Amino acid sequence: MNWISNYVRPKINSLFSRREVPENLWTKCPECGTMLFHRELAANLNVCSNCDHHMAITPRDRFGALFDGGIFTEVKVPDAVQDPLHFRDQKKYPDRIKAAQKASGEKDAMLVAEGDMARTPIVAAAQDFSFMAGSMGMNVGNAIIAGAQRAVELRRPLILFSASGGARMQEGMLSLMQMPRTTVAVQMLKEAGLPYIVVLTHPTTGGVTASYAMLGDVQIAEPNAQIGFAGARVIEQTIREKLPEGFQRAEYLLDHGMLDRVVHRKAMKDELSTLVRLLMALPPGIKGDLPAPTEVPEPAKA
Repeated sequence: MNWISNYVRPKINSLFSRREVPENLWTKCPECGTMLFHRELAANLNVCSNCDHHMAITPRDRFGALFDGGIFTEVKVPDAVQDPLHFRDQKKYPDRIKAAQKASGEKDAMLVAEGDMARTPIVAAAQDFSFMAGSMGMNVGNAIIAGAQRAVELRRPLILFSASGGARMQEGMLSLMQMPRTTVAVQMLKEAGLPYIVVLTHPTTGGVTASYAMLGDVQIAEPNAQIGFAGARVIEQTIREKLPEGFQRAEYLLDHGMLDRVVHRKAMKDELSTLVRLLMALPPGIKGDLPAPTEVPEPAKA
């Protein structure tokens, strides 16, 4: 071995070796394939800057953009019975729950919070599709009931962001029982004269669509969100007909009277604050603060 092998070659290799790049710095848009830098994507609320495709966003990130200054207080949700049916498929149900909690950092598929949105006090709930596909189990039912009770207690509107694949099969009939439970919670708001606004995000399907997601006083959806009960393929096989283009997408449902608005995610806060203040008979919201007046010095006496 000589100095070339011991010194020169390692030096050259160190200069020209490829640096390790973390895999999570870039995200590929599933719609147009554009590679998006993670900071720019987060600043754009997980909306593709090239094709405007709305990607999934966590409840905490959504609340960070919704509440003033990103400040909110979580509403306590009662714990549900763990693994009531002792269900097991490829894994035990408790193991699936633990894996989802570790991956998402959340207790279950719905987060409930209270705070101010454009200086308007609200209670908000949002589903996390990354947590077992946002499936509706007993904990989700408890979360909606807790949010409705808190809204009635504080005399605030409830805004709910849905994102779910439907009922959670590991809880069987107990999962389906959340449909009437959440319907009763929505009725509590209506009897109290408080607005209930639903924002349907991609995707919202199954028993969630058949219950609390379609009971809002105002129904809003994000662009191109898939909204329906059964899947399009199942419907085609059942009726044996080809479905129209864009079936079960937000724009199609808006054209056919099932939605009131389709709103871009970046405009959602202004839209919701305007609606809430109208429904609550409040004065128009303040869009910005004027600078504090400066004291004008008194003229000097002669």
